[in-house]
Amino acid sequence: MLLCRRLAALRVAPAPRRLSAAAPAPAPGQGQGQGQGQGPGKAAGGGAVAWVGGGGRACSAGGPGRRSAVRDGGSSTPSLPAGRSGDGDGALRPLYMDVQATTPLDPRVLDSMLPYLTAYYGNPHSRTHAYGWESEAAVERARRQVADLIGADSREIIFTSGATESNNMAIKGVARFYKSRKKHIITTQTEHKCVLDSCRSLETEGFRVTYLPVKKNGLIDLKELEAAFQPDTSLVSVMTVNNEIGVKQPVHDIGEICRMHKVFFHTDAAQAIGKIPVDVNDMKIDLMSISGHKIYGPKGVGAIYVRRRPRVRLEPLQSGGGQERGLRSGTVPTPLAVGLGAACEVAQQEMEYDHKRISQLAERLVTKIMSEVPDVVMNGDREHRYPGCINLSFAYVEGESLLMALKDVALSSGSACTSASLEPSYVLRAIGTDEDLAHSSIRFGIGRFTTEEEVDYTVQKCIQHVKRLREMSPLWEMVQDGIDLKSIKWTQH
Repeated sequence: MLLCRRLAALRVAPAPRRLSAAAPAPAPGQGQGQGQGQGPGKAAGGGAVAWVGGGGRACSAGGPGRRSAVRDGGSSTPSLPAGRSGDGDGALRPLYMDVQATTPLDPRVLDSMLPYLTAYYGNPHSRTHAYGWESEAAVERARRQVADLIGADSREIIFTSGATESNNMAIKGVARFYKSRKKHIITTQTEHKCVLDSCRSLETEGFRVTYLPVKKNGLIDLKELEAAFQPDTSLVSVMTVNNEIGVKQPVHDIGEICRMHKVFFHTDAAQAIGKIPVDVNDMKIDLMSISGHKIYGPKGVGAIYVRRRPRVRLEPLQSGGGQERGLRSGTVPTPLAVGLGAACEVAQQEMEYDHKRISQLAERLVTKIMSEVPDVVMNGDREHRYPGCINLSFAYVEGESLLMALKDVALSSGSACTSASLEPSYVLRAIGTDEDLAHSSIRFGIGRFTTEEEVDYTVQKCIQHVKRLREMSPLWEMVQDGIDLKSIKWTQH
């Protein structure tokens, strides 16, 4: 009886969230408005698509309660709207400019997931009834969607809980499987913490790891990579796009070098997939890590690409029912897998449009800040980079103080995985940044739903608070008086 009441309540629940653009929201695979020069699912004018909650409350496409900066009476100075959060207390929420940490769930992805959270709840590994069959079909369709985004075969896609698990599987799995013949691994000093920690863990098991330095622009030296190979090297792991400074490594060249040496090549592509074109065959990639929540998909799901020909063998990290070709036992969460697949399909459709738009917004942000504020350094190579990840160091300003001052904007001073640490970013130290500059860095993240007004508001606030904090800094006053700070011998009392 209770079940009947619950089902009845579902039938009369508020209408699902829907896109409130001029035309109905396209499902993945049904792009709208491309002929008019606007991306699929984008409202006219290039702004973020608005969507309406079940209660009729208008929200930005970034999610319920997200507020956007709007122009006040046509003024060039952006002001905050009277948008309200969904927490019931009427509090305003900051603008979101931290898409390298995570991205909002795309409403189209949510729409694809909802049926598998309610009606289609079967275990995809149940082979004896329709509930299992329909869930299995949804998971396999999602697997094809992920594979299509990177030019792979769907049988080469293994669902995981995210890029951290995928990185652990790739590095530890390959190393342990081939340990009887090969005991050497190559990676870089600027990899994600889960890659570096996996390598350190293997060192305690007797493996040798070469941590390649990077140049001042954040890119590796291919000659140093060539020189690092040893007869028993089993794996090279280099991330595609750095999560802190946004530089793009020469993945195609690295893949060619690894193939020539007959060494497997793994890349952490969590910050690259869906944002720049990636083809595992063209780039000679053997293993690739993917994250759902970095491409406007759900949290808690990711994937690892494992090449079949030439075949890459892994030792599984966990034991169980042998799901996912025996490489990752455990029930695949159908709603999350469906969400990842839908996110990949939407990203494939909108990649070109998103990249062009994000590039324009990034150029707008950097140009405005650097034209108004002196002594600002962009960290990482200016050309070989993903434009949506901007890392700036503001000399003579403490980064944490600037973050606290910019309370109206959600930003970070580096990786979300190490944001609790007060130490300067190890990525910035690896590219030779002075400790003071490393402490003054801020990462700006621009994504699919970021608006021009939000960028302008962030720029205005950033300029305002940098100038205010510098006026309070004795170091800034000394620099203005022409004193070379490096020539001063500081003493401790």
